Amino acid sequence: MKVLKTHKTFGGLTRFWEHESTSTKTKMNFSTFTPPGELRGCLIWLSGLTCTDENFITKAGAQRVLAEKGLMVICPDTSPRGTQLPGEHDSWDFGSGAGFYVNATTPGYRDHYRMYDYVSQEIYAIVQKDFGIDHTMISISGHSMGGHGALILGLREPEKFRTVSAFSPIVNPTACPWGEKAFTGYLGAESRASWSEWDACELVRAGRFHPREILIDQGTDDNFLEKQLLTDNLVRACEGTKQKLKVRFQEGYDHSYYFISTFIADHL
Repeated sequence: MKVLKTHKTFGGLTRFWEHESTSTKTKMNFSTFTPPGELRGCLIWLSGLTCTDENFITKAGAQRVLAEKGLMVICPDTSPRGTQLPGEHDSWDFGSGAGFYVNATTPGYRDHYRMYDYVSQEIYAIVQKDFGIDHTMISISGHSMGGHGALILGLREPEKFRTVSAFSPIVNPTACPWGEKAFTGYLGAESRASWSEWDACELVRAGRFHPREILIDQGTDDNFLEKQLLTDNLVRACEGTKQKLKVRFQEGYDHSYYFISTFIADHL
């Protein structure tokens, strides 16, 4: 791994990294904050559409709380970069910057867009091997598309993550325009039956659950709430199941990092 830049922050270090990924077969970037002193745990943060590894680390205002609690955060990029696949750079909600944390199966994309494996295997291993974090002290969270990623990772592999939370997550991608577009491109329209493997609502309905309560913060003034995020669908899916869910609808908040920075301390 190569350090691209370093900034001292609240006594710790905010750093930006580059490495060769075996999952995506490309160079990948991620950012980290490590506090001063002993590391007590790590949060993997997954960002949303159009974001990079820099959004959370520069906008969320998390470093002060992380430093106080002795926690680190690692923020992977949201897609491979540097490939030239058909339609990859045509729109902001598919392709570059919009990997959706699935393992693609369509031609071309299946060779590089394996963001689920990248997070669940490579980033997860880097946290343990290179930063010395015990596997029992790794949690996952994210925003919007990244909230979707955190939910499916936590539901599919609950033994890996101590806690799971999300801000404004896309909870039911098989039923919203963003998800349908991405899943058609990455998984194929003819394979729609397999889409449920990457949908938090469908995973819960199939009996998947995380042993701890999942926390979701959702702003009531979020422009994407009704058509894209569909938070109530997950509330209904969890009813009568083993999955405990706490959704906090925050009055007047939108979809931005102003919202995230207001409540990030609770998630940390």
